[in-house]
Amino acid sequence: MIDGTGIFDGLPIAVYATDCGNRITYYNEAAARLWGEEPAIGSRVDAGSWRLYWLDGRPMRPEECCMSASLREGRPLEAVETMLQRADGSRVFFFPYPRLLRDTSGEVTGAVNLLVESTDRQAADIESARLAAIVASSEDAIVSKSLDGRVTSWNAGAARIFGYQPEEMIGQSIKRIIPVELHGEEDDILARLSCGKRIDHFDTVRLTKEGRRIDISLTVSPIRDRRGNVIGASKVARDVTARKRDEELQRLLLDELNHRVKNTLAIIQAIANQTLRRAPSPADFVESFSGRIQALARSHNLLVERRMRCAELMEIVREQVVLDTADRTRISCSGPLVELDGRTALHLGLVLHELATNARKHGALKVPTGQLSIRWDVVDGAGKQLALEWQESGVPGVKRSDSRGFGTTLIERTASGNGGKAELSYAADGLVCRITLPLPQQQPDVVSMIVGQREERAARGPEDATWLRGKKVLLVEDEPLVALEIEAHLLGLGCEIVGPAATVAAARELIETYRCDAALLDANLGGSRVDELAARLGERGVPFAFATGYGREAAPARFADTPVLNKPFSTGELLSILRTLMEGGACGISDASQTAFERRVSAPDGR
Repeated sequence: MIDGTGIFDGLPIAVYATDCGNRITYYNEAAARLWGEEPAIGSRVDAGSWRLYWLDGRPMRPEECCMSASLREGRPLEAVETMLQRADGSRVFFFPYPRLLRDTSGEVTGAVNLLVESTDRQAADIESARLAAIVASSEDAIVSKSLDGRVTSWNAGAARIFGYQPEEMIGQSIKRIIPVELHGEEDDILARLSCGKRIDHFDTVRLTKEGRRIDISLTVSPIRDRRGNVIGASKVARDVTARKRDEELQRLLLDELNHRVKNTLAIIQAIANQTLRRAPSPADFVESFSGRIQALARSHNLLVERRMRCAELMEIVREQVVLDTADRTRISCSGPLVELDGRTALHLGLVLHELATNARKHGALKVPTGQLSIRWDVVDGAGKQLALEWQESGVPGVKRSDSRGFGTTLIERTASGNGGKAELSYAADGLVCRITLPLPQQQPDVVSMIVGQREERAARGPEDATWLRGKKVLLVEDEPLVALEIEAHLLGLGCEIVGPAATVAAARELIETYRCDAALLDANLGGSRVDELAARLGERGVPFAFATGYGREAAPARFADTPVLNKPFSTGELLSILRTLMEGGACGISDASQTAFERRVSAPDGR
C-alpha cells in the first residue's frame, strides 16, 4: 500500500491506488477533481457515478479499462486515451498510466494509476467550443452533410435563410432545398468530394420552405476524420438575392442609359438630316438645327431636375415658348397640373418649339398686335388624354402655305407616333393647332397606316441599290423622328413603306394585313417587348432585323442570331442590313414554320 500522506497528495496530476480486487485504497485531490466526486475508500473504481468511453463514443466496459486489464494480465499496458463523463455531463480526456504494486515476494498486491489529462484534447475542446459558438451565431447558413447527401448539422443561420428548423432537416437529404434542375450539381459536388477534389466557390440557387427561389453564394469544404479520409462536407451559404437584384438593376439602368443616349443621338441625326433637306441655305440650316437641338436640351434639363421620371406641362411651355420677358404680356397659358413621362415630354417639347419658332417667324409673336393662347385640359377618351389647343390671333392677312415644311411634318408625326393626333388650321387672324395625346401609362390602339410613296420623296439612292426599288419594308419604330428618318432613307433607296407602327397593336395589324419583303423592328416599343411580333414575322416568312439603341442584348433570346441595326446608323449600314435580309432571308424560323406560311399565303386571300 502507499502512504497517502506522501508526495502524491500535493501532485497536480490525478493519482489513485487499488488492491487486487480493483477497490480504491487511496486517491489524491486531483483525482477527485477529475472524477467530479470523492468516492469512499474500499469502493470499486467502476462503482463511481462517472462513466468511461472510447474516443469513438462507445461505452468502455469495466474490464476493458487500462487499470483492470493490467491487474488481470499482471503487466503494465500501453496508455490508451480515454474519455470520462462526470455525473454532471461534463467530459475530460486523459491517458492512464497504471503500474503494478508487488510485495517482497513479487506477488501483485494492487496498482497505482496516474491519470494525465490530454492537453491537446483540452485545446481541441476549447477550439471546438469556440467554433460551435461561431457557427451558432453566424448569419450565414452553415450546414454539414455526409457523403450520401444527408444533413448532419443545421445552424440558426440556415433556419433563418431557408425556413426549415434543425429537426426538419437533420437526417434529410440536402436535395430538399435544391431545385430539381440542379440536383445534378449536387451529385457532382459529392462525387468530387469523395475523390478528394477541390470545390471552387460559386453562386447558385436554392429553395426555401415556402418554395421561393433565392440566390446564394456557396462555399464547400471537405470534412475529414483523424486519418485524413473525407467523411462529409461542410457548406457555408450566404443569401445574395439582394446583391443579385442590385446587379440586375444596375445592368438594366446601364442598358436603359445606353438606349436613351443612342436614341437621343438617332433623334439628333434625324433632325440634322431632315433640317438639311429642307434648308434653303447653310445659314438657315444652322439656325433651324441649333434651335431644335436647344429645344431638346431644354426638355432634357426639365427631366434631369425630376430625375428623368417626368416633367410638368406648364414648365415645358415656359421653357419652349416663353423665352423672354416681352413674351409674357402676349402669351397666356392655362390648364390643370399635368405630369408627362420622359418620352412624351421630349416629343411635346420639340412640337412646342416648332410652333413657337413658326409664331416668331410668321405668326402672332412676329407682329406687335399678335397674341398667343395655350390652353389644355385632361379629357376622357380611350383612357385619360391631354387635349392642348394652340391659338394665335391678331395676325393680319393670314395665308395658308401650300408647301409642307419639316416643322408641320414633325408636329403631325410626333403626335401620331405617341398615339395621338395634331390638327393644324388657319382662322381669320392666326394659326390654330389642336393636339391630343394619351397621358402616361396609356397605350394607343392603332396608329395611322402610311403605305406607298410619300408626298415628299428624297433623292434616289445609288445605282447599286436599284434592287431595292419597289420592295415593301415594314417599319416598326416608336420614336417619331427616328421613324421619319428611317422612312426617308428607305424612300431614298426606292422602297415602299408599310407603316410606320409605333405600338405592338399597330404592328400586329400591319403584319397580318400586308405581305412585306422585309421588316425593321424596334426591339422595345414604349417599354413593351416585341417577342410576339418577331415570332409572327418569322411564321409569315418575313426576314427582319432589330433596330435598337440597346444593342444585341435587347433582342429576344430565341432570336439571338437575328441581324441588328444599331442606332444611330448610316445609309450604308441600312443598305447592308436590307441586303442581308433580302438575300439571306434571315427570319429566324424553322423550315416547318416556313412551309406552313407558304401554305397560308398560297390561299386566294393571301396578300
